Amino acid sequence: ARELGLKVTDIAPSLVPLKTKEDYIPKLQGLSLKNTGLTIKNGKKVLYEDFGEMMFTHFGVTGPMILSASAHIGAKLEKAPNGELSAYLDLKPALTREQLDARILRDFEEAKNKQYKNSLNHLLPAKLVPVILERSGIPAEKKVNEITREERHQLVRAVKDFCITLVGLRDYKEAIITQGGVSVREVNPSTMESKKTAGLYFAGEVLDVDGDCGGFNLHWAFGSGLAAGQDAAKHLCSRKR
Repeated sequence: ARELGLKVTDIAPSLVPLKTKEDYIPKLQGLSLKNTGLTIKNGKKVLYEDFGEMMFTHFGVTGPMILSASAHIGAKLEKAPNGELSAYLDLKPALTREQLDARILRDFEEAKNKQYKNSLNHLLPAKLVPVILERSGIPAEKKVNEITREERHQLVRAVKDFCITLVGLRDYKEAIITQGGVSVREVNPSTMESKKTAGLYFAGEVLDVDGDCGGFNLHWAFGSGLAAGQDAAKHLCSRKR
Protein backbone atom coordinates (compact mmCIF):
# COMPACT_ATOMS: atom_id res chain seq x y z
CA ALA A 1 0.00 0.00 0.00
CA ARG A 2 2.83 2.41 0.83
CA GLU A 3 4.58 1.58 -2.43
CA LEU A 4 1.42 2.61 -4.25
CA GLY A 5 1.49 5.98 -2.49
CA LEU A 6 -1.28 5.29 0.02
CA LYS A 7 -1.17 6.69 3.54
CA VAL A 8 -0.56 3.95 6.10
CA THR A 9 -0.62 4.80 9.81
CA ASP A 10 1.71 3.14 12.32
CA ILE A 11 0.79 -0.35 13.48
CA ALA A 12 0.48 -1.29 17.17
CA PRO A 13 -1.05 -4.20 19.11
CA SER A 14 -4.52 -3.50 20.51
CA LEU A 15 -7.09 -5.30 22.66
CA VAL A 16 -4.06 -6.76 24.37
CA PRO A 17 -3.19 -7.57 28.02
CA LEU A 18 -1.30 -4.98 30.07
CA LYS A 19 1.95 -5.43 31.98
CA THR A 20 2.22 -4.17 35.58
CA LYS A 21 5.09 -3.13 37.86
CA GLU A 22 4.14 -4.50 41.29
CA ASP A 23 5.95 -7.68 42.37
CA TYR A 24 2.88 -9.07 44.17
CA ILE A 25 0.76 -9.26 40.99
CA PRO A 26 2.05 -12.76 40.04
CA LYS A 27 0.77 -13.99 43.41
CA LEU A 28 -2.74 -13.05 42.24
CA GLN A 29 -2.40 -15.05 39.01
CA GLY A 30 -5.69 -16.64 37.97
CA LEU A 31 -7.86 -14.41 40.16
CA SER A 32 -10.86 -13.16 38.18
CA LEU A 33 -12.85 -10.14 39.28
CA LYS A 34 -16.37 -9.28 38.13
CA ASN A 35 -18.21 -5.98 38.48
CA THR A 36 -14.98 -4.06 39.04
CA GLY A 37 -14.47 -0.35 38.44
CA LEU A 38 -11.40 0.85 36.54
CA THR A 39 -9.90 4.34 36.29
CA ILE A 40 -6.60 4.94 34.49
CA LYS A 41 -4.75 8.18 35.19
CA ASN A 42 -1.65 10.02 34.08
CA GLY A 43 -0.90 11.90 37.26
CA LYS A 44 -4.22 13.52 38.16
CA LYS A 45 -5.59 13.43 34.61
CA VAL A 46 -8.19 10.71 33.99
CA LEU A 47 -7.48 8.94 30.69
CA TYR A 48 -9.98 6.09 30.75
CA GLU A 49 -12.82 4.73 32.90
CA ASP A 50 -14.73 1.46 32.63
CA PHE A 51 -16.60 -1.20 34.58
CA GLY A 52 -16.54 -4.95 34.03
CA GLU A 53 -14.50 -8.13 34.26
CA MET A 54 -10.74 -8.61 34.54
CA MET A 55 -8.15 -11.18 35.58
CA PHE A 56 -4.67 -11.10 37.11
CA THR A 57 -1.86 -12.95 35.35
CA HIS A 58 1.81 -13.70 35.99
CA PHE A 59 2.77 -10.52 34.07
CA GLY A 60 -0.10 -8.15 34.86
CA VAL A 61 -3.80 -7.93 34.00
CA THR A 62 -6.14 -9.05 31.23
CA GLY A 63 -9.87 -9.66 30.63
CA PRO A 64 -12.52 -7.79 28.61
CA MET A 65 -12.28 -4.52 30.56
CA ILE A 66 -8.47 -4.46 30.39
CA LEU A 67 -8.36 -5.37 26.69
CA SER A 68 -10.72 -2.52 25.82
CA ALA A 69 -8.64 -0.16 27.96
CA SER A 70 -5.48 -1.07 26.01
CA ALA A 71 -7.02 0.31 22.81
CA HIS A 72 -7.45 3.71 24.45
CA ILE A 73 -4.25 4.09 26.47
CA GLY A 74 -1.57 2.25 24.47
CA ALA A 75 -0.10 5.36 22.80
CA LYS A 76 -0.51 7.41 25.99
CA LEU A 77 1.39 4.76 27.95
CA GLU A 78 4.40 5.10 25.64
CA LYS A 79 4.46 8.88 26.10
CA ALA A 80 3.81 8.89 29.87
CA PRO A 81 6.59 9.84 32.32
CA ASN A 82 8.83 6.77 32.78
CA GLY A 83 6.38 4.89 30.54
CA GLU A 84 3.99 4.34 33.45
CA LEU A 85 0.31 5.02 34.13
CA SER A 86 -1.67 4.42 37.32
CA ALA A 87 -4.73 2.16 37.23
CA TYR A 88 -7.18 2.31 40.15
CA LEU A 89 -9.46 -0.67 40.74
CA ASP A 90 -12.65 -0.23 42.72
CA LEU A 91 -13.17 -3.68 44.18
CA LYS A 92 -16.60 -2.77 45.59
CA PRO A 93 -18.12 -0.31 43.09
CA ALA A 94 -21.70 -1.07 44.18
CA LEU A 95 -20.95 0.45 47.60
CA THR A 96 -20.11 4.05 48.40
CA ARG A 97 -17.23 4.62 50.81
CA GLU A 98 -19.72 5.18 53.61
CA GLN A 99 -21.63 2.00 52.76
CA LEU A 100 -18.41 0.00 52.57
CA ASP A 101 -17.31 1.38 55.94
CA ALA A 102 -20.65 0.28 57.42
CA ARG A 103 -20.21 -3.18 55.89
CA ILE A 104 -16.72 -3.47 57.35
CA LEU A 105 -18.04 -2.38 60.76
CA ARG A 106 -20.58 -5.20 60.67
CA ASP A 107 -17.90 -7.72 59.71
CA PHE A 108 -15.62 -6.43 62.46
CA GLU A 109 -18.40 -6.71 65.01
CA GLU A 110 -18.78 -10.40 64.15
CA ALA A 111 -15.01 -10.92 64.28
CA LYS A 112 -14.15 -8.54 67.13
CA ASN A 113 -12.07 -11.10 69.03
CA LYS A 114 -10.13 -12.23 65.95
CA GLN A 115 -6.86 -10.92 64.56
CA TYR A 116 -7.21 -8.47 61.68
CA LYS A 117 -5.65 -10.95 59.23
CA ASN A 118 -8.53 -13.36 59.85
CA SER A 119 -11.36 -10.84 59.47
CA LEU A 120 -11.55 -10.14 55.72
CA ASN A 121 -12.55 -13.52 54.31
CA HIS A 122 -16.19 -12.49 53.82
CA LEU A 123 -15.22 -9.19 52.19
CA LEU A 124 -12.60 -10.24 49.65
CA PRO A 125 -11.39 -13.25 47.63
CA ALA A 126 -8.79 -15.27 49.55
CA LYS A 127 -5.93 -14.37 47.17
CA LEU A 128 -6.55 -10.66 47.66
CA VAL A 129 -6.61 -10.74 51.46
CA PRO A 130 -2.79 -10.74 52.04
CA VAL A 131 -2.33 -7.86 49.56
CA ILE A 132 -5.10 -5.74 51.09
CA LEU A 133 -3.77 -6.48 54.58
CA GLU A 134 -0.42 -5.01 53.60
CA ARG A 135 -1.81 -2.07 51.64
CA SER A 136 -4.19 -1.02 54.39
CA GLY A 137 -1.26 -0.39 56.71
CA ILE A 138 -2.99 -2.10 59.65
CA PRO A 139 -0.84 -4.64 61.56
CA ALA A 140 -2.02 -8.12 60.56
CA GLU A 141 -1.82 -9.42 64.15
CA LYS A 142 -3.86 -6.57 65.61
CA LYS A 143 -7.13 -7.52 67.30
CA VAL A 144 -10.17 -6.34 65.35
CA ASN A 145 -11.68 -4.63 68.41
CA GLU A 146 -8.52 -2.47 68.64
CA ILE A 147 -8.69 -1.12 65.08
CA THR A 148 -9.28 2.63 65.02
CA ARG A 149 -11.69 4.60 62.86
CA GLU A 150 -8.81 6.02 60.81
CA GLU A 151 -7.37 2.55 60.26
CA ARG A 152 -10.76 1.37 59.11
CA HIS A 153 -10.86 4.23 56.62
CA GLN A 154 -7.42 3.14 55.37
CA LEU A 155 -8.96 -0.26 54.63
CA VAL A 156 -11.81 1.41 52.73
CA ARG A 157 -9.28 3.31 50.60
CA ALA A 158 -7.32 0.13 49.93
CA VAL A 159 -10.47 -1.56 48.61
CA LYS A 160 -11.94 1.38 46.69
CA ASP A 161 -8.62 2.66 45.25
CA PHE A 162 -6.58 -0.49 44.63
CA CYS A 163 -3.75 1.05 42.62
CA ILE A 164 -1.53 -0.84 40.19
CA THR A 165 1.13 0.57 37.85
CA LEU A 166 0.79 -0.10 34.13
CA VAL A 167 4.15 -0.31 32.36
CA GLY A 168 3.41 -1.63 28.87
CA LEU A 169 1.44 -3.68 26.40
CA ARG A 170 1.98 -7.36 25.70
CA ASP A 171 3.16 -8.38 22.23
CA TYR A 172 1.28 -8.82 18.94
CA LYS A 173 0.94 -12.57 19.45
CA GLU A 174 -1.37 -11.90 22.41
CA ALA A 175 -3.30 -9.05 20.77
CA ILE A 176 -6.80 -9.62 19.41
CA ILE A 177 -6.39 -6.89 16.78
CA THR A 178 -3.92 -4.27 15.58
CA GLN A 179 -4.37 -0.53 15.48
CA GLY A 180 -3.24 1.40 12.42
CA GLY A 181 -3.10 0.43 8.76
CA VAL A 182 -4.32 1.87 5.47
CA SER A 183 -6.05 5.19 6.11
CA VAL A 184 -9.82 5.08 5.58
CA ARG A 185 -9.45 8.31 3.58
CA GLU A 186 -7.76 6.23 0.89
CA VAL A 187 -10.85 4.10 0.14
CA ASN A 188 -14.39 4.61 -1.08
CA PRO A 189 -16.45 3.96 2.09
CA SER A 190 -19.31 2.27 0.21
CA THR A 191 -17.15 -0.14 -1.83
CA MET A 192 -13.78 -0.33 0.01
CA GLU A 193 -12.06 0.28 -3.33
CA SER A 194 -8.87 2.35 -3.42
CA LYS A 195 -9.48 5.91 -4.61
CA LYS A 196 -6.09 5.89 -6.39
CA THR A 197 -5.92 2.37 -7.86
CA ALA A 198 -8.98 0.88 -9.55
CA GLY A 199 -9.63 -2.76 -8.70
CA LEU A 200 -7.64 -2.61 -5.45
CA TYR A 201 -9.72 -3.23 -2.33
CA PHE A 202 -8.99 -3.13 1.39
CA ALA A 203 -11.11 -4.65 4.16
CA GLY A 204 -11.02 -5.55 7.84
CA GLU A 205 -7.94 -5.12 9.95
CA VAL A 206 -5.67 -3.96 7.14
CA LEU A 207 -7.51 -0.62 7.36
CA ASP A 208 -6.96 1.84 10.19
CA VAL A 209 -10.18 0.89 12.00
CA ASP A 210 -10.40 -0.71 15.43
CA GLY A 211 -13.12 -1.07 18.05
CA ASP A 212 -13.57 -2.26 21.62
CA CYS A 213 -14.22 -5.84 22.67
CA GLY A 214 -17.72 -7.14 21.99
CA GLY A 215 -17.84 -8.16 18.34
CA PHE A 216 -17.28 -4.70 16.84
CA ASN A 217 -14.11 -5.73 15.02
CA LEU A 218 -15.71 -8.90 13.67
CA HIS A 219 -18.67 -6.83 12.46
CA TRP A 220 -16.28 -4.44 10.69
CA ALA A 221 -14.35 -7.33 9.12
CA PHE A 222 -17.49 -9.03 7.82
CA GLY A 223 -19.19 -5.81 6.71
CA SER A 224 -16.19 -4.30 4.92
CA GLY A 225 -15.33 -7.69 3.39
CA LEU A 226 -18.86 -8.08 2.06
CA ALA A 227 -18.85 -4.57 0.56
CA ALA A 228 -15.45 -5.13 -1.10
CA GLY A 229 -16.39 -8.59 -2.39
CA GLN A 230 -19.70 -7.50 -3.85
CA ASP A 231 -18.20 -4.51 -5.64
CA ALA A 232 -15.26 -6.52 -6.97
CA ALA A 233 -17.65 -9.20 -8.26
CA LYS A 234 -19.84 -6.55 -9.90
CA HIS A 235 -16.88 -5.08 -11.79
CA LEU A 236 -15.65 -8.54 -12.77
CA CYS A 237 -19.07 -9.48 -14.16
CA SER A 238 -19.34 -6.22 -16.11
CA ARG A 239 -15.92 -6.81 -17.74
CA LYS A 240 -16.93 -10.35 -18.76
CA ARG A 241 -20.01 -8.99 -20.49
